[in-house]
Amino acid sequence: MCLWVRAKRNNAIRSGIFNLQSRPPGVPIGRTGLNPSKKNMNEQMRQDLVHLDDLLEKIKQQGLDFIRQLPGRPTTAFSAIELNKTLDEKGMGGAAALKRFNERFEPLMVGSGGPRYWGFVTGGSTPASVAGDWLTSIYDQNTQSTRGQGDLSALLEIETIQLLLDLLGLPEDFIGGFVTGATMSNFTCLAVARQWIGKKEGKDFAKDGLNGKIKILSALPHSSVIKSLAMLGIGSNNFEKIAVMEGNRECMDLEDLEAKIIALKGQPFILVTGAGTVNTVDYDDFAAISKLRSSYDFWWHIDGAFGAFAACSPNYKHLLAGWENADSITLDCHKWLNVPYESAVFLVKEQHRVLQTETFQNSNAPYLGDPLENFSYLNFLPENSRRLKALPAWFSLNAYGKKGYRDIVENSVEMARLFGHMIEDDPAFELLAPTRLNNVCFTLRGPENQDKVPGFLSRLNDTGKVFMTPTVYNGRKGIRAAFVNWMTGKEDIELVVAEMKKLVAVHN
Repeated sequence: MCLWVRAKRNNAIRSGIFNLQSRPPGVPIGRTGLNPSKKNMNEQMRQDLVHLDDLLEKIKQQGLDFIRQLPGRPTTAFSAIELNKTLDEKGMGGAAALKRFNERFEPLMVGSGGPRYWGFVTGGSTPASVAGDWLTSIYDQNTQSTRGQGDLSALLEIETIQLLLDLLGLPEDFIGGFVTGATMSNFTCLAVARQWIGKKEGKDFAKDGLNGKIKILSALPHSSVIKSLAMLGIGSNNFEKIAVMEGNRECMDLEDLEAKIIALKGQPFILVTGAGTVNTVDYDDFAAISKLRSSYDFWWHIDGAFGAFAACSPNYKHLLAGWENADSITLDCHKWLNVPYESAVFLVKEQHRVLQTETFQNSNAPYLGDPLENFSYLNFLPENSRRLKALPAWFSLNAYGKKGYRDIVENSVEMARLFGHMIEDDPAFELLAPTRLNNVCFTLRGPENQDKVPGFLSRLNDTGKVFMTPTVYNGRKGIRAAFVNWMTGKEDIELVVAEMKKLVAVHN
């Protein structure tokens, strides 16, 4: 936790503001509890309140059945429905709504949290994270402030950030918070970087609007970075592409990077680097980039949406050596951390807290006080209204610890390598790139089969046994399998390879 937040929290605890043990055991929260006999209560809501235990029990059992059946749940939806355009006048109550959902929409729910959903780098949800997610809805907090009256759930969020920093071996001098996904995390980090560029030019972009061209250097920025540049007014085309290294690599060529930096003639710029490219999980050389900072003036952002979690394993943490020197980092927790959607984290160095509050502060809300004196996430990220997104991650981190996440990372890499070896051994397929970590990028063997790749993938996904996504790598059509799910095992790899062999035998 940054020092200024930690000091304020400790002072508040000493003064008794955060004395969470002040309520005697056994004494209920509130004076009277919920009263279903209130005269002004809607009748359907009254009945749902009276029978809430029955409704939640049905949902609990349905949820347990779904999770237990995940390995056999289709990974592709096979039907569609006609959408209803009219709303019931009086409503039907929760039980009837559940029945309608089960009849119409439940069959469309695919096993995206299961062991063979290998598309979009989608993690599953650990049991503890599901528990935390349920409680997030029950408590229904608007997580913002760490002091004063009202909701203080931001304390849990700050603690969760500290647990993540410890898990990843990062220093405490990062300010962090939860947002919806990698797009909003990249957006948050790059918004502060935009303000940094403005201050270098004597401007306040947050107040006065963007004017002038901001220089962005990057090799293979993710689509979420490109989208963020568009939303920030920088422009989705406004980045200068750095060449990648030779030898079937996706990381930036450092000689080309430095040449382009020199060509800027001292102009400050934003450098966007990657911790795990989407096709082959390649990493930029953070140790070398750290050394460049002693000679050049730039904001350094790392998009580590899923690849950052390689730091959980002593076998792979060397891939991130030097990343602690970055100005900002993106993490996507609903990927390799295996918590439910939506969950991502931004990390920005504490030394930039003034820039961050200038970018996001609610200056038109005087009741919120001085944003630097009264910490609130309102002044550090885009959303004003936000649920307690940190709770599922807090549950999962505490439940499984460093070993649990080390096991998830190492098992994912092992499964990816097993799948990669099976691809190499099959004459119908070929790898497009080495299996560096947890993604396998492959295609049908032979240039004559390039046009068959989309059809093959479509038929494979239509089996409902696995889901993978198409890609293009070095100009060739390919297929990408991403391994991040905590449940994936050897039997899943063998099942999918058997399905692939069947399809090749039938259609070739």
